[in-house]
Amino acid sequence: MPAHAPHTVVIGAGIVGACCALELLARGHRVTLLEPHAPGGEQAASYGNGAWISPASVVPMSLPGLWRRLPSYLFSSTSPLTIHWRALPRLAPWLWRFFWAGASLAKVQRTAQALSALLHDAPQRHAALASAANVPHLIKASGLIYAYPDRAAFEADALAWQLRANNGVAWNLLTGEALRRAAPDLLPHYGFGVRVSAGAHCTNPGAYVAALVALALQNGAVLAAQSATGFCFEGAQLKAVTTLDGDLPCDHAVVAAGIHSKALARAAGDAVCLESERGYHVELPQASIQLPTPIMPSDGKMANTRCEYGVRAAGQVELCAVDAPPNWASAKVLLHHLEQSYGPQNTQGMRLWMGHRPSTPHGLPMIQASSRSPQVVYAFGHGHVGLAAAPATAQRVAALFSHNEVNGV
Repeated sequence: MPAHAPHTVVIGAGIVGACCALELLARGHRVTLLEPHAPGGEQAASYGNGAWISPASVVPMSLPGLWRRLPSYLFSSTSPLTIHWRALPRLAPWLWRFFWAGASLAKVQRTAQALSALLHDAPQRHAALASAANVPHLIKASGLIYAYPDRAAFEADALAWQLRANNGVAWNLLTGEALRRAAPDLLPHYGFGVRVSAGAHCTNPGAYVAALVALALQNGAVLAAQSATGFCFEGAQLKAVTTLDGDLPCDHAVVAAGIHSKALARAAGDAVCLESERGYHVELPQASIQLPTPIMPSDGKMANTRCEYGVRAAGQVELCAVDAPPNWASAKVLLHHLEQSYGPQNTQGMRLWMGHRPSTPHGLPMIQASSRSPQVVYAFGHGHVGLAAAPATAQRVAALFSHNEVNGV
């Protein structure tokens, strides 16, 4: 890499940071990845997600009328979304914006359209990345199935499917024998399904992130096991990223540190509304479920995927303090739903995981320059779509830097 090439520090080596590093390297940047932990490790949301890469994930969590369910979210421990009432005062600003984001059809249509721009070609982007990283087997283009008890349950989800249709997502309906062939282990009380053929999944998200980081290092990036604490500016000019080990001089910085991005954004001049939607997964190495195509049963709202380590059921949204201890009962809810969908399972070797989805109230990631300096660009807040949206996010981040350079900023 030429010595005069711009030096960009990417803070965070999760899926978004890894993709940003690769995109910036391809555009001639010298790249340093700051990550205090092993890339692809259990500490990252990238490790434990549902493993879906879905163009259909354009439906925001906040939809019209959702606010009416707030009491059940405060007092239920088994619903897909739970809110710890003790954290309510601190969460109130985020929750207000969250419910307001879904207050009208027009609002959710705009959100779905913006998400579609990041997701519509995600399976193809990931297939290309996995091939470049010599791990093509980690991305499977086998489609995705949404399962319902009957047509009436599917029709109750009409708004979600209309949003998908409006954004070019195609699907076909599965009933009777067609559903049994596509999902042979699904119990008979599911009589209706929707297959999104364009969907894909990752069989080992942690290994995939590690492989992308390894590819970035092969292409000239440097990995520094350091924690970023802020930035050093001269006026609007970025001079360095500050770390616990001292200043790291650079020309640009990308903030892709997941839930930890909130403090870094504050250091760059912005008070961002970002909270952790704590998510869980349960993974069963000895499960008898085949899952040739990943499935999301409508009652559990969880992604069921056969990964390299076994069957993974991922989901649940828990809003509480970031540093609160894991509530493993939420993971057991996933196990309950899994057995309700496929029958009793062998739980020998069962693994439980909890991680922090960095989420904005409106469900859209922050991909923009900081208010303090155009040399600091944000790439965080992806919520439920971090894996799928990472390649398109990286392209936008690199384009922001290119635009600033062309315009002399």
